[in-house]
Amino acid sequence: MIARSEPACRTCGRSLQGVQVSASRRSGTTDELGPDEPGRDGSDGSDLLAALLDGMDAALCAFDADGVVTHWNREAERILGWSAEEAVGRQGLAGWAVRSADAEEVEGRLLSAMHAPGRQVHEFALLTKDGGRVLVRTQSAAVRGPDGKPAGVYCAFSEVHAQIDLERSIALSEALFEDASWGVVLVDVDLRPAVVNAHAARALGTGRTSVLGRPLGELLAQGVEELESALQHVLAEGAPPAPAEMWVTVRTPQGEQRRCWRSGFLRLASPLAEEPVPLGVGWLFQDVTEAKQGEQEASLLRFRTQQLHRASRAAAECEDPAEAATVHLDFALAGFADHALIDRVAGGALTDAEAEGPVRLVRVAATPSGAPGPSRLAGRAGLPVRYAEGHPALQCVERVGALRASAGAVRPEEAREWALARQWPPDAVHALCAVLRSRARTLGVVTFLRGAGRSAFERSDAVYAEDVAVRIAAALDLAGLSDEE
Repeated sequence: MIARSEPACRTCGRSLQGVQVSASRRSGTTDELGPDEPGRDGSDGSDLLAALLDGMDAALCAFDADGVVTHWNREAERILGWSAEEAVGRQGLAGWAVRSADAEEVEGRLLSAMHAPGRQVHEFALLTKDGGRVLVRTQSAAVRGPDGKPAGVYCAFSEVHAQIDLERSIALSEALFEDASWGVVLVDVDLRPAVVNAHAARALGTGRTSVLGRPLGELLAQGVEELESALQHVLAEGAPPAPAEMWVTVRTPQGEQRRCWRSGFLRLASPLAEEPVPLGVGWLFQDVTEAKQGEQEASLLRFRTQQLHRASRAAAECEDPAEAATVHLDFALAGFADHALIDRVAGGALTDAEAEGPVRLVRVAATPSGAPGPSRLAGRAGLPVRYAEGHPALQCVERVGALRASAGAVRPEEAREWALARQWPPDAVHALCAVLRSRARTLGVVTFLRGAGRSAFERSDAVYAEDVAVRIAAALDLAGLSDEE
């Protein structure tokens, strides 16, 4: 910002003579610009001064030591309506830019900056040319001549609401990157984090500075392709209309963690360019893993409850109790397992005391191991299945409880050998055995099998398998009673 002790610049129709100085925005000190410097002694200097004044985003006016207006730029004209020709040369602001009753106080506070260090900030109500009033916030500082004595005052001002909006924007930015309860990441056009707040750094399992400039693939083990695709879409097309939920696997010092992040995206463009120039993407996310897992578990529980209900209604229409057992098995398979087997204790049901000795199992029903289809009754000949000692089905009978088994992370050939050795379909990788109990006796075992495309059975799966086993056991027990009759 520039002020002088002589009449104003070319924008006011006056010659540019005398001392020209620049005021430091930080400290209010001034540096003399000597007349021998290039571009300061002629039309080039005048043109430069006019361009600087009129190109400022803030309104600026300047006063000499006597309080006469010496400079008035276009932003000041836009805010108040007074042109430079009308403003420059006036003695003070009384009667035209400030109410006469307030002029003495306003001018006194402005001119007091000549004898004060640094900048002074004030708020005034100024008058517009059409008679309106505008509340402005001013920053004023002294302008000193070559001898170091005060030569005038410059005053930069803007409408209070515009200043407040700017301060709010800055405060919001600082709060987002310090105290926000959700992750905030600024990603540059190369899809690398440029700024990360504390919450996001914790979610990524690293520090705020160590994450900067690193490819997202170094931070995420899974889900990085989906995230980068979303960021590229925002850069090209703009922000999506709604948040997106993404499942990612984060690499942390404690190991990989699977998380679900509800993410919103904003395209960032430079406000200084004539055309929007993308600066990157603002990525805001919140961890909703627990909520999503709760929703998935509730949805799965509703589905399984409905399947049990439908199976009970369908089984009730079966004349043959053994067929009712296969109906329960078929309904249980939906979304739960790929194959299922029902093995019955050879020679009839066992009491708890009898189950302590060697047990043989006979195949009663099984799902097709090739093409999908309904379960089929088997074992008419009553020949025992060749289960080796320690087989999961035999252990299930001995323990009188559910048992889980898995081939683990092995090669496909080894997994095939593991399944065939246990008399299961060759594509089985995970197994869950549930004991069939009715009237305090053990009737047999139901085995559910999953292929490599599914996850291993969990505790909640064992609970569901036990519910199905209770219904199958009741049907088989009824079938045994029917045979005795």
